[in-house]
Amino acid sequence: MDEEIREEIPEENREEIPEEIQEETPRVRRRGRTALLIATAAVLGLVGGTCAGFLIQADREPTKLPSLSQPVVAQARGAGPEPLSAARDRRVKTDDDLRKLLVKRPKGTRDAAYLPGDKGWMGIADYAEEYTKPAIAFSDLVRAEFRRAAATGWTVGSTYSVEVRLIQYRQEEKLGASDAAAEGRYWANTKSGTHVWAVPGTGDGMAYVHTKPETKPGYLPMYEAEAHAWRGDIAMEIWIYDTKPIPKAKIMDLAERQMERL
Repeated sequence: MDEEIREEIPEENREEIPEEIQEETPRVRRRGRTALLIATAAVLGLVGGTCAGFLIQADREPTKLPSLSQPVVAQARGAGPEPLSAARDRRVKTDDDLRKLLVKRPKGTRDAAYLPGDKGWMGIADYAEEYTKPAIAFSDLVRAEFRRAAATGWTVGSTYSVEVRLIQYRQEEKLGASDAAAEGRYWANTKSGTHVWAVPGTGDGMAYVHTKPETKPGYLPMYEAEAHAWRGDIAMEIWIYDTKPIPKAKIMDLAERQMERL
């Protein structure tokens, strides 16, 4: 048994406690009289303070409540503003069929032999497949709030081909369109032998002509030009391929005409 407990048992009764009970008695530490006195004083002080506060409040005059009525606001008269026309409301155009905003295929050209997606539409999986690592691209597009994409393309002769894409983002928490255009510009600048020009009227839109062709065994050397820009929630991508160098005028004219449609 704890020595502290043994001290509280009268001297004449200590030996009367059986040994098995002495061994089973838990070793509990006493709190002491000082702590009990402090706790009692705190309770009395709290009760006394509450009573005093109640008596003081009871002697005071009631506080008047503020009026619940509010001043009447005069209603505006006359007709409200008319809704914006489709020509002035950009959302009317961008929320409609996105394919209608794609630049028209020039006369004398043929439809592209292959375009990703179906009937001009590209889903998130179709668009992710255009990257070297589709699985990672798919996750990035989800985080970027990808909404939808539309594509068109055409060919001239046997070697010249064009592909144009419009990628739309939801932009609820991120500026997906401007981020996508910035990413396109970044990768375009990593290629050697590249000439760069700003696309007029786009802010930071850029056009690129790569003077060094891509070569693969069994294929003709392929030259490339590209353009990246954005407007609102839509990012634009343009790609031109040919077996001979691509003039600046080709990519610049196409980029300007596409951005005018946005």
